[in-house]
Amino acid sequence: MIFTKKKSFEELLSLLDGRKKVALVGCGSCAAACKTGGADEVAALAEALSANGIEVVGSCIPQESCQKLLVKKELKAVRDAGAECVVSLACGSGAQTVAQNTALPVFPANNTMYLAQVERIGVYNEMCRFCGDCLLGYTAGICPITQCAKSLVNGPCGGQKNGKCEVNPAQDCAWIAIYNKMTEQGREGELLERMIDDRSHADRAHPRTDNLREKKGAAEA
Repeated sequence: MIFTKKKSFEELLSLLDGRKKVALVGCGSCAAACKTGGADEVAALAEALSANGIEVVGSCIPQESCQKLLVKKELKAVRDAGAECVVSLACGSGAQTVAQNTALPVFPANNTMYLAQVERIGVYNEMCRFCGDCLLGYTAGICPITQCAKSLVNGPCGGQKNGKCEVNPAQDCAWIAIYNKMTEQGREGELLERMIDDRSHADRAHPRTDNLREKKGAAEA
């Protein structure tokens, strides 16, 4: 799940910069689960905007705001409503997908935070930073990039104390957790046998695109 947090209402008003007619586009997937972009949040934002003299001329809630063709279809409901801009209540990917499907300015109502584990409804833990070079097979299923405050790929650092992180003493040291889990699995020797190469960003060009349709066609040819 992509975890998002609401921007402050004051920041959103600043982004709107005096525009008086807006359309709202939510998201029925991640943002809805995070309580930042579902039906209730769209209705609450519409009410708040109305109270500030801004008319919401239309709204829609695609099941997934990151689905390009789905968003294109759903936006038909608000395209000719007379909006001066669109407010997206999705993640950054959803907001950009909406922007690709309209000539109107698109403003985000949320900040996109991280790929989350859902511990239980309403409790989310950061688990992945989309680094593109997964180390979980070497680190007992514990991500050092995300779970270590310094993103060390060979640890721990000298600052840990009593198994806690020096940056955030409330957080367990990721590399001690990795060592303990590797020991439970009888794999602790692997930590001495293997030095993980420092991560290089030189070969990572953005934005990235993957076309599984082309790959499938090539495989079948």
